[in-house]
Amino acid sequence: MTRVLVVEDEPQLVRALEINLKARKYEVDSAQDGAAALQLAAARPPDAVLLDLGLPDMDGIEVLKRLRIWCRAPILVVSARTTSDEKVEALDSGADDYITKPFSMDELLARLRVATRRVAPAVRSADGGVVTTQAFTLDLLAKKARRDGHDVRLTPTEWHLLEVLIRNRGTLVTQRRLLQEVWGPTYRTQSNYLRVYMAQLRRKLESDPSHPRYLITAPGMGYRFEG
Repeated sequence: MTRVLVVEDEPQLVRALEINLKARKYEVDSAQDGAAALQLAAARPPDAVLLDLGLPDMDGIEVLKRLRIWCRAPILVVSARTTSDEKVEALDSGADDYITKPFSMDELLARLRVATRRVAPAVRSADGGVVTTQAFTLDLLAKKARRDGHDVRLTPTEWHLLEVLIRNRGTLVTQRRLLQEVWGPTYRTQSNYLRVYMAQLRRKLESDPSHPRYLITAPGMGYRFEG
C-alpha cells in the first residue's frame, strides 16, 4: 500500500483526508505539527506527503526543506497561502505540487495519483536522515556528527550549510544560492563566508582537509557534496 503522511493541524480536514485516502486503499499517517511530522517521516518513511504550511510550531517551508534533505517522496503542499511568491518559494524548496485551500477532494486525489506515479517508492538515507561515509557519520535529524568514533561539534550554521549541500547531493550548488539559503539575501556576494565555513567543515570532517573527498569546491562557481 502507498503510505501518505498528512501534515495538517485542522482536525476536521485531517479526518476528511483520512477517510478519502483510506477509502482508496492508501495507508495514512498524520501529524499536527512540524516536529511530529519529521519524527514520523523518519520512523515510517512515506511514499507521499500532503503538507500544510501554517503549522503551530514551525513554518511548513522549514519542514519541507528538512524533509528534502533525505526524503525523495513527492511532497504536495496544501495551503491557504495564495500569493505567487509563496507558491514559488514552496516549489523552489522542493515541493512537487501546490494545492490551494479550499480544494476539490477529487482534484487533490488526482494530483496525488500523478505524483506517486512519477517516482518509485520513497527511499531515504540510511535510518531516516543519517548520512554515512567512510570518514564520518551525520545524523541530520538529531544534529549529531561522528568521525573516527568521536563526536564532532558543528555549529548551527555549519549544519545548515551541510543540509543544503546534502539536499543537492552530487549537484553543484552555486555560491550565490548557498549564501542566500544559509545567511539570507543580503549576503549573496559575501563569498568569503563560504570559504571560511567550508574550511572549518573540512577540518572537522574530512580525513585529509587539503584534499577533500566529500566537500568539493568548483572554483569560482560553488560547492557540492559527494557521498
